[in-house]
Amino acid sequence: MTADRPEIGARLDHLCFRSPDPKRLAGFFARGFGMSATAMSNGDWRCHAPQRELLITSGGPNGTAYSAFAFADEDALSRYRRTLAQHSVELGPNLSPHFAASAFSTRDPDGSVALFGVRPAEPGSPNDKLPARLQHVVFRTTRLDEMVEFYERRLGFVVSDRVRDEAGALRACFLRTDAEHHSLGIFLSPETRLDHHSYETRDWNCIRDWADHVATRRIPLVWGVGRHGPGNNLFFMVKDPDDNLVELSAELEVCGEDRSEGLWPHDQHTLNLWGDAIMRS
Repeated sequence: MTADRPEIGARLDHLCFRSPDPKRLAGFFARGFGMSATAMSNGDWRCHAPQRELLITSGGPNGTAYSAFAFADEDALSRYRRTLAQHSVELGPNLSPHFAASAFSTRDPDGSVALFGVRPAEPGSPNDKLPARLQHVVFRTTRLDEMVEFYERRLGFVVSDRVRDEAGALRACFLRTDAEHHSLGIFLSPETRLDHHSYETRDWNCIRDWADHVATRRIPLVWGVGRHGPGNNLFFMVKDPDDNLVELSAELEVCGEDRSEGLWPHDQHTLNLWGDAIMRS
């Protein structure tokens, strides 16, 4: 959306989940993902560690209250807001306690809220034994084409890869907001819900160490270790108590300025170059 780079220049900063049992879900992330879990005055829970943060509020399972994307500074946020106004995107209020009053939100066709604001960066310590930065979120939807059109054409996210079946129908799409392959994924599915969110760690050794970490806490791997086709990243996934997938990833593709949009077939090999996959449709 700029002359220099097509990406809007934001990065996924934090997520706010809905859960029928926020305390239980917060305890899971404290136990399995090295976060502190703190009860907030409004009854919500905050899970926090360097470069990763979740807020958890009461509500039905398998959904987000919002996904918060951070810009580097107020000037970049203001430019993006002006661009959205040119595209007649309806904007709502700031919903995050971590963004300044200049933040704003919008709803996608499924009703999920995307929030945009500015927050001072909190770099991870180089001595973190298990580094993991919140990196992307993925949704399932019954109306994939409409969702992709909204994020690509209205919000300016850039499509890195599309997945199509033999008839040419779109089955999945991966979109980026900065140079990393995707900060948002959308899968066609019989149901509309949160699919997973992902933490990016450094390398293969860190994937091993994270797998050992969750295993010692009796959290089983439900998929992986494997390698995705789109994004080319190493990964494994577990499930949280609300039946959402949670991913640990490493070596996600960084897209150059001349990177063209990719096309992948709809099959298990695309989702896992090394073996079986969880197919959403």
